[in-house]
Amino acid sequence: MKLTSKSFADQQFIPQANAFGKIDSESHIALAGNRNPHLAWVDAPEGTKSFVVVCHDPDVPSKGDDVNQEGREVPASLPRVDFYHWVLIDVAGSVREIAEGAYSDGITPRGKGGPLAANDTRQGVNDYTGWFAADRDMSGDYFGYDGPCPPWNDAIVHRYVFTVYALDIERVPLEGRFTGPDVLRAIQGHVLAQAALTGKYTLNPALASA
Repeated sequence: MKLTSKSFADQQFIPQANAFGKIDSESHIALAGNRNPHLAWVDAPEGTKSFVVVCHDPDVPSKGDDVNQEGREVPASLPRVDFYHWVLIDVAGSVREIAEGAYSDGITPRGKGGPLAANDTRQGVNDYTGWFAADRDMSGDYFGYDGPCPPWNDAIVHRYVFTVYALDIERVPLEGRFTGPDVLRAIQGHVLAQAALTGKYTLNPALASA
């Protein structure tokens, strides 16, 4: 399998249109377009009955002490953890393309609804659910796609890995609310093939202009 996108090329920067946050000269971060990127894949193996799409950032700080704090920097040496931005399951086996903006077009405070989504698919909650849990104005269940918004003072550029999994089952065996790790566990033993595409993003002006 091979995965491509008209929104950005592999290993290149993701546009603001597909991000949750963008650089702001006064407040560091402003809200961005938050459209899910276009994705297309080819060479799915025979016997594919459905697809799963997952986007995760493997570069999220494991500790939040320095995150978005004036006069401080999130050091490159800090251990990093995964942050899930999109979990889409039960994509029909006949599908080979997802249009930009088909599942997300703008930011929804307190999160988009789910898990039921367009085209008889389902979407899991992404990790903004936990990130905004203590925010009175933004807390809620964030289903579906919400794009990049890394710390504006992070010393590294973040990577966003979009992975499409071809499965030998029509429906992922999960019910109700689910997460990225839930899906990865549930599809074990059912993956016929997979393909990935990586985009980059930063809100650190020093890195953006490098």
